[in-house]
Amino acid sequence: MCYNKVMNTQKLLEQWLQKGLEEGTFPSATAAVGRGAEVLAAACAGVTRQGGPEVNLDTRYDMASCTKVLAPTMIALKAIEEGLLTLDDTVGLFFDAPEDKRDITVRMLMTHTSGITPAFSLAEEATGPQDVVRAVLTHPLEGTPGDAPRYSCMGYILLTKMLEALLGAPVNRLAQERVFAPLGMASTGYLPTGDNIAATEISRRTGKLIQGVVHDENARFQGGVSGNAGVFSNVPDMIRFCEMLALGGKGYLAPATLQAAIRNRTPGFDTHRGLGFHLAGVDANFMGDLFPVDSFGHTGFTGTSFAIDPHTGFYVILLTNRVHPTRENLKLMRFRRAFHNALYAACNR
Repeated sequence: MCYNKVMNTQKLLEQWLQKGLEEGTFPSATAAVGRGAEVLAAACAGVTRQGGPEVNLDTRYDMASCTKVLAPTMIALKAIEEGLLTLDDTVGLFFDAPEDKRDITVRMLMTHTSGITPAFSLAEEATGPQDVVRAVLTHPLEGTPGDAPRYSCMGYILLTKMLEALLGAPVNRLAQERVFAPLGMASTGYLPTGDNIAATEISRRTGKLIQGVVHDENARFQGGVSGNAGVFSNVPDMIRFCEMLALGGKGYLAPATLQAAIRNRTPGFDTHRGLGFHLAGVDANFMGDLFPVDSFGHTGFTGTSFAIDPHTGFYVILLTNRVHPTRENLKLMRFRRAFHNALYAACNR
């Protein structure tokens, strides 16, 4: 790409982050745009918390539900490649499950078609982290397994417990050894330490700032280590992750594995799901109006996302703490779609 176009992309990215700050969409953001192995632009703006220091490209963000792809999805895909797991393996293979959940498959859990309810409070239904599997397995289903997609944090918590049973280690260790270390994601992981971390919400229960502690309550109940949330990352590490995906899994996943993961497995519904990944191709999806219908990525409740065009390898990473100081700020949803439109159009002429 020519020098002028790279400079124009950098300027455009900076302008959009400044626009987000001025409109109150988020208190801070870091972002990157790339194509395959080439980083076209990276920028940051804002402060880690109200009255706090400015962010930089190394600032870590609570990735929230992007955790589902960064940790358990990658762990599951690698286990499939190794012949340790299949998509048709059932919950009953791992746990003494009740009849209505015994035949739920890995495929259903990864495509959010298991019928397991989207969310409930583990603090109210489990006696402690060791009781999470029982709580999920005894909670009533919300739908028929294998029927319609219902995005489920609880389903991914159960999937993660199955992976932990299969591989004999907690998900934070599995993610470090099987995902983050191989990809060179040195600043990514659970239970972060240090100060350069963007704050999330001011707790409605305690009135205290949540910073360096996972925002999701069910992940906090499990000590900050869960399959639905808990991973913290930054732009340099997310570039490494997205570059691998943009290059067809190069150096990490076999091309066939990635193709299986990003195939639309919920056609005919108003949400398109691959194995762990959210797919474009439906109205008002987070990737906007211009990413091709088979583009893939994920979002996090705290304000994080990544989107990848599998045809060109073009990707956009946006990390924000839009829930600081409150989760009631919903401006990011429209901003992100417009942001993706502007960058896709500018970089794909």
